[in-house]
Amino acid sequence: MNVLESFALDGRVAVVTGGAGLYGRQIVEALAEAGAQVFTASRGLAALEEFASELRDRGLQVEARQLDLASEESILALRDGIVAQEGRVDILVNNAVLRPMLSHDAPKEQWEQSMQVNATGLFLISRAFGQVMAEAGRGSIVNIGSIQGMIGPDDWLYEEVSWSGFIPDYFFHKGGMLNLTRYMAAVLGPKGVRVNILSPGGLFSNQDEGFLSRYERRTFLDRMADGTDLKGAVVFLASDASAYVTGANLVVDGGYTAK
Repeated sequence: MNVLESFALDGRVAVVTGGAGLYGRQIVEALAEAGAQVFTASRGLAALEEFASELRDRGLQVEARQLDLASEESILALRDGIVAQEGRVDILVNNAVLRPMLSHDAPKEQWEQSMQVNATGLFLISRAFGQVMAEAGRGSIVNIGSIQGMIGPDDWLYEEVSWSGFIPDYFFHKGGMLNLTRYMAAVLGPKGVRVNILSPGGLFSNQDEGFLSRYERRTFLDRMADGTDLKGAVVFLASDASAYVTGANLVVDGGYTAK
């Protein structure tokens, strides 16, 4: 196979959770542009359908589905519905995230709500779709982590801004996602299923100029990520181009964590 052909996803069926947000939009678009039939799923079905419709107008294969990651019944219904329609699932991208906590002092109920989706839900959907892939003898699960699952917060970034990145649940579940990736890679690897994690750095979304300037100085490339910077990396991990890559953490942060 020509090396460029190994990146193609023609005939593959992909599922992306949380596909209408900052990361999700470019992930869905990238997989569809690479040839996959993409199902994007979350609780916010209206926003997903609007985005999916835009992509279908470009000739891409994208459908929106309802998903509540706090419900195993909803997870299994999503899986079984797609398998019934397509006969297979080749790719799962765990991108959805719930962030109810706004500070270190937030109520414990918000911590518990976060864990129900970002920890329990992550495991349940990975197990459910991993079973289908294992039965087929192939598949790729890509977890969307964060550099905040690898390092601690830097208070210098938040000087003179009205918000803070010191949010405990996010650090906890992104760090847990990193090692759950390795665990699932060990369980599913002998059955032909690869599991990797992509850890992005900050993504530009009209942040405060002071924060933006400080963040950019912390990277080697002197900028935050934009709306296309994850596309190549996610297609690589989803495709045969990474056929011998599993249990790996692909960091896409402009050099932030290497500095």
